[in-house]
Amino acid sequence: MYENGSKGKLIFIVAAALAIAFFVWKGGRTRAIAGIPDPVQTDIEDKMIDTVFDGYNLHINCRYSYDIEGLAVSVHSYNGGSLGDTLARRDVALAWGQVAAYNKAVDFKWRQSGRWYFYKYPDSSYMEKLGGPQGISEHSSNNHLVATDASVRKKIKKIRKGDHIRIKGYLVDITAENDKGYHFNWGSSYTRSDTGDHSCEVIYVTDVMWLD
Repeated sequence: MYENGSKGKLIFIVAAALAIAFFVWKGGRTRAIAGIPDPVQTDIEDKMIDTVFDGYNLHINCRYSYDIEGLAVSVHSYNGGSLGDTLARRDVALAWGQVAAYNKAVDFKWRQSGRWYFYKYPDSSYMEKLGGPQGISEHSSNNHLVATDASVRKKIKKIRKGDHIRIKGYLVDITAENDKGYHFNWGSSYTRSDTGDHSCEVIYVTDVMWLD
């Protein structure tokens, strides 16, 4: 009886561990990280990437070099048939500075839909340390991750909530057209202080790195 009971306990522990691992892989985890610096946005000379993608003549105007380290607080995939959904299958909301440091203590509730990100904070006692709503906006962002390179697209697909990552690339304006006369325009925000429409960053991603 003792031997069978031990085997039963072992099977339960293994099953529980697999369930937890699947939850972390699929849904991510809530965590906090202190000391994440502000994104680095650098002026560059005009850089245009012209390519054919998904049947469109794509024109990517790289406006600034962009290097952002952050805690992924929410991840959302888009699987529609539009060019925007094909270019950027995944939006990642990132936090840095005090927002990342207090993410767990505040118990932020982050979510994404319609290419927007939203948050609630059940515990408002940390608002002074975070600089209020403006401080939160200046230390978090919703990022449309654009990639035409297959290896980079695979990396973007692996990003999960709770990941501590670094994304390198460019803030871009995108235009496109196809032979059916369809025209597409998508422009990035170039400041961390804006809110509302057109305040998301459109990043042409050249690399994704996991920092822990």
